[in-house]
Amino acid sequence: MASSLIAWPAFAGDASFFTNWLANVSSTQEAQPHWMTPLVTVTPRLEQEYRFDYSHSDQPRGVTLDNYGGGKGIEFIPSQNTEIIVGVPAYLEKNIPNKPGAAGLADENLLLKYRLLAANEEHGNYIVTAFLGTSLQTGGNAFTNNHTVFTPTIAAGKGWGDRESGVDVQSTLGISLPSGGTTTLGRPLTWNATLQGHMGKFWPEIETSYTHWYDGGLAGKNQMTVTYGATVGRFEIENRVKAIVGVGYQTVQGTQNVNLNHAMLATMRVTF
Repeated sequence: MASSLIAWPAFAGDASFFTNWLANVSSTQEAQPHWMTPLVTVTPRLEQEYRFDYSHSDQPRGVTLDNYGGGKGIEFIPSQNTEIIVGVPAYLEKNIPNKPGAAGLADENLLLKYRLLAANEEHGNYIVTAFLGTSLQTGGNAFTNNHTVFTPTIAAGKGWGDRESGVDVQSTLGISLPSGGTTTLGRPLTWNATLQGHMGKFWPEIETSYTHWYDGGLAGKNQMTVTYGATVGRFEIENRVKAIVGVGYQTVQGTQNVNLNHAMLATMRVTF
């Protein structure tokens, strides 16, 4: 633990607080499955990590969008059964054929998770968690929603196998509720589901994301995307600190291409 204290000098003056906090994080995570967080679906598991994503999207009418960060950021476990995610606003670059492009920051994202039920691989291999996400109107003019958006979500997962190999399903169902501007933003309902394999440090996956828009400019429209991807990790750097990387390809299947044709995804995470 001494080496960990060196890596975290802000806590060096209160070793007992730091030690007790990390012990609580470890016991909280030990009580749940040890699956990998998928590329798109927000995992029902409680994580503690820094995450940075990148995506390049080809959209209808020749529009392309590069997203640096993905709105991810710091995820930490402040107490048993809870997690808080403080997003770092994504930097976006949008190119439109024969028109001026746009670049700037997106809105700030915050997420609170509360774990309702969980059992690790030795005791049932399942989890159920409730989320409350919030998007704050902090972005640039080209990318802000201009309103606060709340997204209540229920998430669950079930696995089969052990900590060395197996398969799991993780899923979320949530609806975005803007504080205003519903006639523009609408109220999209999104259902994500991931089938994930596990062989050592290799985690292949197939994800689906189905969105139906209520109200707004996209009212009545539907879109389903399928993501084929894989992550590898967790590679130990030092003590608790581990690295994870992943890539994926996303495409629209069987529905309207509302805001996507296809996309390339990448993720980098450091757990602690």
